[in-house]
Amino acid sequence: MLHGRRVFALATVAFVGLIAWQIPAEPPEKPAPPTSRPTTSAPAEWPRPRTDERKIERERMARQQIEFRGVKDDNVLEAMRNVPRHWFVPTDQSRYAYADTPLPIGEGQTISQPYIVALMTEGLGVKPEHKVLEIGTGSGYQAAVLNELTPHVYTIEIVEPLAKRAAETFKDRGYTSIQARCGDGYAGWAEAAPFDAIIVTCAPTRIPQPLVDQLKPGGKICIPVGREHESQRLTLVTKREDGLLEYKTLEDVRFVPMTGEAEKRHR
Repeated sequence: MLHGRRVFALATVAFVGLIAWQIPAEPPEKPAPPTSRPTTSAPAEWPRPRTDERKIERERMARQQIEFRGVKDDNVLEAMRNVPRHWFVPTDQSRYAYADTPLPIGEGQTISQPYIVALMTEGLGVKPEHKVLEIGTGSGYQAAVLNELTPHVYTIEIVEPLAKRAAETFKDRGYTSIQARCGDGYAGWAEAAPFDAIIVTCAPTRIPQPLVDQLKPGGKICIPVGREHESQRLTLVTKREDGLLEYKTLEDVRFVPMTGEAEKRHR
């Protein structure tokens, strides 16, 4: 979550599959030529904290809220069972940690509904050798789920108190391979690029061009696109080897808008 994730998923999935309409990256440019860069190596093992606390609740959440709705990737389902969501919500919300809903995490922001976290993660197809960029750390929950799949997780949060709190949670809970910082996610993380996958948890009206530029050929971006207070399209963008983009709608959703540079450009 970058600037909050007041997210809800509609009961049905709309327009699943490749579709005719396209959301242009901002600003429209000629596709960059494919780059040839070394592939990130996949270690045999990396820190993935575990606890038996509330394990039954996590298993029920994965089965009833996520798998039942159509998420089938076994690695994603296992990640949702393993990551303790109650570590990433405020104490006064802990009892609702495994409810089928977003929850407030302070600063006027929320943690996403578990189903949306799983759906977006599945769309990216993350492998252990992949390098993944998250735009919007929020409480840190989505980054922890990604960390179940790869140790190469980079995450950016624009709201400073949330960025500090998430960094402390990662340190205290043992998520030592996650790289986190405070900043405007519109610009991505250029010095760590290119990325195999990028996940964005706030809605711009157009896909930021820096994120497209920092995506490897063959890589994917999962991002909600649309205006505030309107239904948005959770969109999976695949960057072809020739630099062109392909679009697939996963779900109709409603996220808070992307702020910072994206907000200035929209205005």
